[in-house]
Amino acid sequence: MGMNDTPSANRVHIGFFGRRNAGKSSVVNAVTGQELSVVSDIMGTTTDPVTKSMELLPMGPVLIIDTPGFDDDGALGELRVKKTKQVLNKTDVAVLVVDATVGMTAADYELLDIFKKKNINYVLVYNKCDLLDVKDMIRLSSEENAILVSAKDKNNIDQLKEKIAFMTDIRPERKLVSDLVDKGDVVLLVMPVDEAAPKGRIILPQQQTIRDLLDVGAITVTVKEGEISDAISKLSVKPKLVITDSQVFKIVASNLTEDILLTSFSILMARYKGFLDTAVKGAFAIDTLKDGDKVLISEGCTHHRQCGDIGSVKLPAWIKQYTGKNIKFEFSQGMDFPEELSDYKVIVHCGGCMLNEREMKYRMKCALDAGVPFTNYGTVIALTQGILFRSLKIFDGNYS
Repeated sequence: MGMNDTPSANRVHIGFFGRRNAGKSSVVNAVTGQELSVVSDIMGTTTDPVTKSMELLPMGPVLIIDTPGFDDDGALGELRVKKTKQVLNKTDVAVLVVDATVGMTAADYELLDIFKKKNINYVLVYNKCDLLDVKDMIRLSSEENAILVSAKDKNNIDQLKEKIAFMTDIRPERKLVSDLVDKGDVVLLVMPVDEAAPKGRIILPQQQTIRDLLDVGAITVTVKEGEISDAISKLSVKPKLVITDSQVFKIVASNLTEDILLTSFSILMARYKGFLDTAVKGAFAIDTLKDGDKVLISEGCTHHRQCGDIGSVKLPAWIKQYTGKNIKFEFSQGMDFPEELSDYKVIVHCGGCMLNEREMKYRMKCALDAGVPFTNYGTVIALTQGILFRSLKIFDGNYS
């Protein structure tokens, strides 16, 4: 991803849903103006969710998601329907595509019910309106949130895009860190370069933090964990804030005087996604763990786990050392967030830089509904290293 790209997690997620052969993929291609999805008369052509990041007027940066048919059957069909339901957890605006010549079916009504239960704004699209008579067109167009289109003839596609834009919630713009510092403040970023660091680039939270600091006019200095003291000694003023990768929290803290504020990229990301308050409260559940308790460690992205991986190796070791208990750890990655959570005593999630806000809040709500504390890497690591309160001082008690 380039520095000028909008991360997928920050884009409006628009999901297209419906039965097989309702014309979902044809509508997606018409809306995007691209052959994004394979179109065929054969039922079930779309077998996995297909995504595309793009600029879509009048909305701007969006992520388009074409999903498999919701009425798919058989063992493989059940898996495809499961993937479609997972997409719903991150969908900001749902587009239900219905074959206008067939009308609403049980599968369509089930999808509408899910939209409403999950509070997802939706557009009901009757495709193939070129095959309808005037009477049917008038009847269908009177339904709530409905619009008639023809993907084949491109009829009403521009109106559909405007309707999708109208359904998009405009959220208050959150800042990652720029609201915590002023122009001219010196901010030191500590970014380890080890086996887990992506070769030739820096990870997304670090990119976003640097850009946010540049926007506010802060003076940004970037170092590895072994260069902190040398960097500070060469500055004419002390940094106002040090932001570090959570896994070197203790090393960084030992190199700083108490008057220098300290936090981590993971903690900033939790605040940016709107769940830091929950993460802070959830972190203290680590203190209540007993022998045999199960802890879920969940990552929003998928990557090849390496020796010394923070999620599967370092974090469990720190928790065990901190608690002195024999704890059982389970792990999830990407979209594979467990449906049944009640057996866990704590859920420790990554910062969620690859997940949009809706997906993160969905996971948090699932945990809290099951009575399971929900926290994240940065807050738990800070707790186990004895510096949680110090890492939160920059927020002055306002963690939301």
